[in-house]
Amino acid sequence: MGNFTHINKKNNPKMVNVSDKKITKRTAIAKATMFLGKEVISHFTDDELITKKGPVFQTAIIAGIQGVKKTSELIPMCHPLLINGVDVDIEIVDAENIEVLCKVTITGKTGVEMEALTGVNITCLTIYDMCKSISQKMIIREVKLLEKTGGKSDIKN
Repeated sequence: MGNFTHINKKNNPKMVNVSDKKITKRTAIAKATMFLGKEVISHFTDDELITKKGPVFQTAIIAGIQGVKKTSELIPMCHPLLINGVDVDIEIVDAENIEVLCKVTITGKTGVEMEALTGVNITCLTIYDMCKSISQKMIIREVKLLEKTGGKSDIKN
């Protein structure tokens, strides 16, 4: 097992020094699956639900993008990054479930896995918030990293 990169020699937390890393194009794609239930999904028309708070999926996509940009404010050891691009996609996969994908791209010295994972979580939490008046039985079932490219090692899950 490797050493934790965020722990120094005195066993205290640290932010990883990326100054010696090469600048490369880096991407990460995260996925979340979420149970909305038939009661919530039945209110959707043409893959969108318009509420008094606004369109659910469009609002959730914007929130996910904001979450990506604020990742370093939420997760202590994440570096503040100049994000090149974020693409959030929400798809209704059946009568009860949705799938959320978040792809983040950067040209930099550190990866964007945490940003992509934050993006899908914030997207799902926004959907929950906007639909909780219909049902509170929604479940964010699984959040995972699907792919990471451009760093020391590429990952495809």
